Amino acid sequence: MLTINLALVSEIEDHDPSDLSRVGAALQRQVTRDFALVWDVSATLDAFRRLEDVPIGYWPMIIVPDVKGAAGIHLDKDGQPFALIEMSDSWSLTASHEMLEMLADPFGNRLVPGPSIKRGQGRVEYLVEVCDPSEAAEFGYTVNDILVSDFYTPRFFDPVPTSATRYSFTGAIERPRQVLRGGYLSWHEPTSDHWWQQIWFGARKEYRDLGVFDVTQHPSLRAFIDSQTDHPGIDKGLPKSNSSLKAAVRAGQETEASAVSKARTWREQVTAVIEASR
Repeated sequence: MLTINLALVSEIEDHDPSDLSRVGAALQRQVTRDFALVWDVSATLDAFRRLEDVPIGYWPMIIVPDVKGAAGIHLDKDGQPFALIEMSDSWSLTASHEMLEMLADPFGNRLVPGPSIKRGQGRVEYLVEVCDPSEAAEFGYTVNDILVSDFYTPRFFDPVPTSATRYSFTGAIERPRQVLRGGYLSWHEPTSDHWWQQIWFGARKEYRDLGVFDVTQHPSLRAFIDSQTDHPGIDKGLPKSNSSLKAAVRAGQETEASAVSKARTWREQVTAVIEASR
């Protein structure tokens, strides 16, 4: 299995390097501990201060001040993926979302067949976007006290529900092809050749007919879907008043004392070792 190398880079002026490092460490742990075995991928993530420092062969995840509707995963002129992440108070959630979707489907065209959730359509093809059905912050979780995204497992596409099956990492999704509040799911209906969505952004779930995918207008199926779908909590970030974000911030503040104490102990031990060697 080839290892995918990701680079987390900030184009934000005066972005605290410690913030970049902490989020980068949380994302790497999420991949290694939670995602890699479930989706059969091998990946590393490293934080870099400048795009010029990113080694050749890495897929960059770039934090920018304002994406103007261009958030998400794109393909460069050589057909390789990169992600744009708008800076916000919840940029770690956005970065986690884009990272996991990049790893599961780097080029935005991976389809999985299954029965349609819309009655009367029969068998359809679902676009693999592992975070979309449960992308709302309330279904996320924390790694190292950093807010990250929930994601569905390959069992999400099972034909029927079974007991003791994990459909998403946090367990928020409880049955195959379930869309949670604040999320959505996209699929291709072969008979009409139209793309469809089930969305739950308002009071109730709705179906949307997105029409026919035109490959001359969009470089990938994911780009086509993203061009017609707003998800502000991911694209633009969460307000500071969001309960999930506030809980993550509070958890980080509560454990800061432990981190400071551990750092103090390390420094004391380093000093003792150096002095003993003189």
